[in-house]
Amino acid sequence: MSSRPPVHRARKRFGQNFLRDPGIISRIVRAIGPRDGERLVEIGPGQGALTEPLLDAAGGHLEVIELDRDLIPGLRVQFFNYPHFTIHEGDALKFDFAALRAEGPLLRVVGNLPYNISTPLIVHLLEQREAIADMHFMLQKEVVERLAATPGGPDWGRLAVMAQYRCRVDSLFVVPPEAFVPRPKVDSAIVRLTPHAELPHPARDERLLFEIVREAFGQRRKTLRNNLKGRIAAETLTQLEIDPARRPQTLHIEEFVRIANHLAEVNS
Repeated sequence: MSSRPPVHRARKRFGQNFLRDPGIISRIVRAIGPRDGERLVEIGPGQGALTEPLLDAAGGHLEVIELDRDLIPGLRVQFFNYPHFTIHEGDALKFDFAALRAEGPLLRVVGNLPYNISTPLIVHLLEQREAIADMHFMLQKEVVERLAATPGGPDWGRLAVMAQYRCRVDSLFVVPPEAFVPRPKVDSAIVRLTPHAELPHPARDERLLFEIVREAFGQRRKTLRNNLKGRIAAETLTQLEIDPARRPQTLHIEEFVRIANHLAEVNS
């Protein structure tokens, strides 16, 4: 059992909205399904609403990363009776998750992510995916929709391709604004990201692949012929069995990889 956390005013500059709804908290923990012996890492524990049930479910083992130094003393007091509770003070955007894992079980990363850093933080974690078993995040609903989008839909874009190239993405459920204090102005949602054990469509050069994706989606209304004209000729796209008159939001990941692998081979 933990002590009651001290009162802390949410800070706008940290994008803080503290989860309060016990029903939502229980549902999140059930979705994560933590077990004793796993390596759980919580990003931005805040006032510990999710931290305590995670600790209890994981046999008292949990590491957290908190940027707001004013919250850390309260967390230490609140969870003083958990000897395997570890606090890392720092910015998750700069945190070395691969070094944290070092050896042993892969990390299971969870968090109620501030809306203002959610996309760059996910990109940062995806770059260290070899150290991660899975990730469960509370994000702005629109971001989850973009992560879980499918080709041809309005939300299919660069973020979906980058995430789904590396992970399976599952949108789990929506969380309403009234579950938080203070209330955000938008709905939130829970998403699960599970890194692929083996990439379904491996690129020879991932950096080149994501450059192609960025350029392709630079102007969504334009065709591949126009957006990639500095990279690849329309005739070559046709040879790769990709119609140069298509728009980028219609392409599947495998087709982006096909373009990138061709260019990698030509440039090697």
